[in-house]
Amino acid sequence: MNINEFIESGIIEQYVWGIASTEEMMKVETMADLHPEVKEAINKSSDAMEEFAMANAIAPAVTTKAFVMATIDYTVRMEQGEQPSFPPTIQEDSSIADYSEWLDRENMVLPTGMTEIYAKIIGYTPQVTTAIVWIRDIAPQEIHHDEYEKFLIVEGSCDITIGGTVHSLIPGSVLSIPLYETHSVKITSLVPCKIVLQRIAA
Repeated sequence: MNINEFIESGIIEQYVWGIASTEEMMKVETMADLHPEVKEAINKSSDAMEEFAMANAIAPAVTTKAFVMATIDYTVRMEQGEQPSFPPTIQEDSSIADYSEWLDRENMVLPTGMTEIYAKIIGYTPQVTTAIVWIRDIAPQEIHHDEYEKFLIVEGSCDITIGGTVHSLIPGSVLSIPLYETHSVKITSLVPCKIVLQRIAA
């Protein structure tokens, strides 16, 4: 097989996509070391795959991004020796003071430059995730099929719309989001709304 036949065989695309066998990968790498044309073909295929991925990428919802970053942060904190804790479940009569143990921690602060939503997980079990969340402007409409969401407002104020009903909340307010109900959050205060948020498996 000459160089052109090798390049056009499809093995380079398989190599770039990560689906070539170990033997095929070694063959491509050997050929790339020996032939600049193969190396150039690998680079072109890599660039084409990246362009395709970027053109078809779907930006995650701001809430998804915030909780992915919060999960990474929580994992790192656990690895660094922070002990797991188990905040109480939010109830209708819950108060801000019930969560002071977590709210008063030095590492539970809003970073400078926060633009949309920021979260810090303070407790996790397979059934319940508890986080302190700051929302600057809005949390876009979403719906939950497998978890209940509960809010306890700590600072600021917001309107949470469930279906077509608007709930105006201030510090100390508690609200539960039922399953299968679309809901969104709009901040009504000049400062970000700080919330203790729980997601409870249905």
